[in-house]
Amino acid sequence: MGTLGAILKHPEDFPVLVKMMMASSRAEKQIPPQPHWAFCYTMLTKVSRSFALVIQQLGKELRDAVCIFYLVLRALDTVEDDTSIPSDVKVPILKSFHSHIYDTSWHFACGTKHYKVLMDQFHHVSTAFLELGKSYQEAIEDITKRMGAGMAKFICMEVETISDYDEYCYYVAGLVGLGLSKLFHASRLEDLAPDDLSNSMGLFLQKTNIIRDYLEDINEIPKSRMFWPREIWNKYVDKLEDLKNEENSVVAVKCLNEMVTNALTHMEDCLRYMSALNDPNIFRFCAIPQIMAIGTLALCYNNIQVFRGVVKMRRGLVAKVVDQTKTMSDVYGAFFDFSSLLQSKVEKSDPNASQTIELTEKVQNVCRASGLLRERRVYAEEQQSRQTALFMMVMVMVFSILVAYLYSK
Repeated sequence: MGTLGAILKHPEDFPVLVKMMMASSRAEKQIPPQPHWAFCYTMLTKVSRSFALVIQQLGKELRDAVCIFYLVLRALDTVEDDTSIPSDVKVPILKSFHSHIYDTSWHFACGTKHYKVLMDQFHHVSTAFLELGKSYQEAIEDITKRMGAGMAKFICMEVETISDYDEYCYYVAGLVGLGLSKLFHASRLEDLAPDDLSNSMGLFLQKTNIIRDYLEDINEIPKSRMFWPREIWNKYVDKLEDLKNEENSVVAVKCLNEMVTNALTHMEDCLRYMSALNDPNIFRFCAIPQIMAIGTLALCYNNIQVFRGVVKMRRGLVAKVVDQTKTMSDVYGAFFDFSSLLQSKVEKSDPNASQTIELTEKVQNVCRASGLLRERRVYAEEQQSRQTALFMMVMVMVFSILVAYLYSK
């Protein structure tokens, strides 16, 4: 009843949900016939449905390069994430991973579920990689080498300071931003973006994920994964895992709010990066995840549920972002709406309230100053509109029939 319940609460989501389902269906039918490319694009839908949808915004040549870039880094990340691999085994693999992408016979048993399949059949990814243009290969190898070295460094150390946190996020996500900028430039569709802006694009997404995934990471078996910096959480609790205990709910939320506020420092750079993009397909590819990040932060802020379960944007809202994000006007509108929603949740008693408000007001002023801000609130939660029971019943019936039809194809 999750999706149907959401539609009953937000019937306005129905049309965009249908459009997103149809787009996903079309993407699945466009999977290349060659075995190695078929594996790569099929695997992409398994390990990240959202990325598999967003990547469809790109033209074929760049889409292939970004697909392989993503899968190579996802495989590298699978090695890092597998807490059952001893450090003395894991570190050398991370450091040498960039060389394995040229070896069509290499594979390594680790990970679970779809990630295990990716690692067991990595030769398909290597085969596809070798078919990319030289400039794409060089960019992917360079970023993989630097990321592997950075990951290896943090296997042997914890995230103590905010500086450590920024450095870790640079290695696992900022470099992704730099790599994508290199691929865009190699495609001859964009100028090469400044490294600091590319880095902020990655850090904004990564910090959002680290905040949202607190409970999943802390409950990781056989060993917890800890990415929140001690410099922040140690102000509130003695151990990072103590934040999930009910008796610490008040301080946990304050700690959460400080983490969100830290992530908000990257918003202006992200807007600057996106406003400089020329190609409309690359723009949509970059803008959709950034809007989802600010939307997720707005939901997580001051929300104890981050320590109890999963906090994420509803599917209908995600579909609306995918459908409506076409220009910088849409981006400014979304950042304005979500930063306003987040700001409305700030309590004066919060120790970081003044900085949070300062950052949200700063980005709102940037949005206004652009002259592109539309005076509307598309993404912020609206009061539930009063729909008749008959109207909603018809919507649900049509939705059910459409789902049955799509899945029968």
